[in-house]
Amino acid sequence: MQGSYRFWDRSKVLILIALAVVLGVPFIFALARDGVDTPSNAERLVIVTPHNEQIRLEFHRAFSRWHEEHYGTPIVIDWRQPGGTSEIRKQLESQYITALRDGVILPDGTMAPGMSMVYDLMFGGGSYEHDQLKRGVSFRLHGPDEPATTLSINTPVALSAAELHDIFGENKIGAGHLYDPDGYWVGSALSGFGIIYNRNTLKDLGLPEPRSWEDIADPRYTGWLALADPRMSGSVTTTYDSILNYHGWDGWRILQAMSANARYFSNNASKIPVDVSQGEAAAGVSIDFYGRYQSQAVMREGETPQTTRVGYIDPPGVTYIDADPISKLLGAPNDEIADRFIRFVLSEQGQALWQFRATGRGAPEDQLGPRQYELRRMPVLREMYERRDLFVDSEIDPFQTAMETASRGWRSAVAPMMAAFSCDIHRDQVRAWTALNRVRAAVDLGQVPYDSYQRLEDLFYQMPSHTFPADFPIAELAGRTLEFNEANYRTIRLDWAGSRPLEAQPVLGGRPRAETQIAYTTHFRRNYREIVRLAGQLLR
Repeated sequence: MQGSYRFWDRSKVLILIALAVVLGVPFIFALARDGVDTPSNAERLVIVTPHNEQIRLEFHRAFSRWHEEHYGTPIVIDWRQPGGTSEIRKQLESQYITALRDGVILPDGTMAPGMSMVYDLMFGGGSYEHDQLKRGVSFRLHGPDEPATTLSINTPVALSAAELHDIFGENKIGAGHLYDPDGYWVGSALSGFGIIYNRNTLKDLGLPEPRSWEDIADPRYTGWLALADPRMSGSVTTTYDSILNYHGWDGWRILQAMSANARYFSNNASKIPVDVSQGEAAAGVSIDFYGRYQSQAVMREGETPQTTRVGYIDPPGVTYIDADPISKLLGAPNDEIADRFIRFVLSEQGQALWQFRATGRGAPEDQLGPRQYELRRMPVLREMYERRDLFVDSEIDPFQTAMETASRGWRSAVAPMMAAFSCDIHRDQVRAWTALNRVRAAVDLGQVPYDSYQRLEDLFYQMPSHTFPADFPIAELAGRTLEFNEANYRTIRLDWAGSRPLEAQPVLGGRPRAETQIAYTTHFRRNYREIVRLAGQLLR
């Protein structure tokens, strides 16, 4: 019996060793692939991020060197990249709800003795997603009648209000902020959102280069526009939201037309520039640095950004500039090093990585800028724009060009509505769009009266109605049906956030209930199929 126990004990040890090897090998190879040394005395930092490999490599090298100079030890960064920003936030919400439920995090927001969470920092993604981390998660530990425990996922940075003002100056970029007024996140860079396009493909299609969002809503782009799914990408959701902010409620028509032109909806915004450069799509939505980087990647000797096959444009007057934040996460296992990384990112050395020209691997250690990859991103600090002669993109100045139009508060509708009118029923939408535009062509030829076309167009863009449950807790809304429009949107949102959580379940907020989402989707599918049927009758 004793021998059997020893054998089992040894077996468990071998299994654990094997598991450690399996889990550790990918990390070791990732570091080797990135060309990052792993000294035996290196300290560790765990960062979850949507950033690409080039950004991760340059910040890894530079921060490790900076930390060794200032604190005597190098750093190994364990980068985690489970998906786009929205996916990362959803994963974090799930992890922190589980930690609350299991007692790893106590109701007062402190960690249980000896406990910590997985990640130190979330690096990158738009300000909206980091604001959602600040809003955090709500959880009912014991039952539906108990007040919910609300917990922020990020924590205030270790910088005073005076320090933040000294670093950033006025906390303003266009209609947005450079850092959270309560210090829960700070901007690390700035992001613009625009259109990437392939000049050769556009020429083959007989299309001019796009200059506005309305341009890529043109039916001639049908099947040639690359879009990302807003449920998966926080950055592309910001792009779509900026269209609504600028154009108002009519912006939904632009988003519906763009969606009908889509070749696909990618799960990852970084796929779009590659596909456009390869001619798989004529144009697509893109974060500015993705677009600029891809344009540079395909540029041949003697070409310029104006002549290379891949172009990028921030639509004039509609350029939304957003802070790209960094947040320290609650229960960070390497808290002190996380604080140091934030200070590094906001230092001259850290900010130079975003936009200075690559220095080359043999450059002196104290020379500012990335070593290998030009990241083509916009620094967050105003003072850096006094040195634009050192920038790769010397013409950019986001503090001068940022759109001043304030948010209309409709961002929460982008993902569910685009899923309902396009992403989840795209084939039906494209068929209706094609039929609608065939009828429009027949109108131009005098074969179909315009009012017949107008009825079909109204049907295509018609928003759904929303019916409140009969037992809705606000009596005057119970059982009522409201049109989904600008005047009613905030009232309808009350039902989205009122999902009546069950015992030991998180309090949901900001998303329609499942039956509501199905009702919205059914509305659009029914309308699209009716358009196809009616168009068939008109074009006989």
